[in-house]
Amino acid sequence: MKIETMRKIDYGVGIPLTFLVTLFKFLFPSRSLKSSEPKKVLFIELSEMGSAILADPCMQRAKNKYGAEIFFVIFKRNKASLDFLKSVDEKNIFTIQDTSLLRIITDSIRLFFWCEKNNIDAVIDLELFSRATALLSFLTRSPVKVGFHNYHGEGLYRGNFLNRNVSYNPHIHIAKNFIALVDAAFTSELQVPYLKKEITDSEIQIRKVSISEDSKTKVLNKIKSLYPKAIDGQKILLVNPNASEFLPQRKWPLDNYTQLIKIVLEKHPDYLILMTGSPQEKAEIQTIEDAVKNERCINFAGQVAFNELTSLYTLSKVLITNDSGPGHFSSVTNIRSFVFFGPETPHLYGSLGNSSAIYANYACSPCVSAYNHRKTPCSDNQCLKVLKPDFVYNTIQSSLI
Repeated sequence: MKIETMRKIDYGVGIPLTFLVTLFKFLFPSRSLKSSEPKKVLFIELSEMGSAILADPCMQRAKNKYGAEIFFVIFKRNKASLDFLKSVDEKNIFTIQDTSLLRIITDSIRLFFWCEKNNIDAVIDLELFSRATALLSFLTRSPVKVGFHNYHGEGLYRGNFLNRNVSYNPHIHIAKNFIALVDAAFTSELQVPYLKKEITDSEIQIRKVSISEDSKTKVLNKIKSLYPKAIDGQKILLVNPNASEFLPQRKWPLDNYTQLIKIVLEKHPDYLILMTGSPQEKAEIQTIEDAVKNERCINFAGQVAFNELTSLYTLSKVLITNDSGPGHFSSVTNIRSFVFFGPETPHLYGSLGNSSAIYANYACSPCVSAYNHRKTPCSDNQCLKVLKPDFVYNTIQSSLI
């Protein structure tokens, strides 16, 4: 289902439906909490693959600090993002297909019975102000329901199902907001609003993964099949010029990527540049390869499986990417990454890895937030266009040495 269609459904159907369910929620009572603290905690994050990485610190907190068994609900097309850090047991992951509204409804009914079977006693809605996930939270019948609440802010009505309303803070990193949700689920102190405590940077450190030599060798062989001159220890710059359809304004112009690649190839003859992306993005990336016309610039889109990305990141020295999944996926390795920001702010969604933001700090930036459902009227992303290739090269140059 297209992103814009989902937005319209969430607004046009979500508002009256959440209102009606709020009026009659007494007909669908929650289960009772059988212990002093929740033992089985369900996280809901449907639409953002990168958020599954950013949510790992809060899931580890629920598991390690509070001793909870964790569960997760996610769109089926995004499930692979949970495989990077193996945060959740496979049997505890429930997927929803978003191919049609009917399928979403059918899978939501399945979710109800799945939660009953697993006796979920706390649900944590990681989505910001989605009405769909608010309804799913209610559907779980969990005695503890935690999510972000707008309190006295206008708009973004999503019913009144939660019983632990956490004040969403747009001035701290989203990973800290997620931590606040978890702590609110386990606190015994009544607070309005939740959560009245400090969350430090040390509490949102991302875990690193270990990569087998066999996996790295397999990916290196794929690289050598396209560039036979590649050697062990080859210096590789990864370039991800794509962004999801959810917010295309996050794309740095393709012509700029072309010019940046030409600069790197000229000044660093020992570097191989691999342009990454999904198989569906291969044709667009090919326009850059055709414009560069250099054997050390390769369209690598679709060449590795999703579960091989960590091996590719481990083999590579630097990644430059739009504000999208790779900036977060790569954070579980030690690769040096640079991420373009404009419509969104790095202060809230910056990578937790060895990463730096390339950001112009325009007065209109960020223009998307939880309060406008991350939808912007902008059709001319000058906040990214102003970042010229020479400036970007000077920013990343020291990391290429």
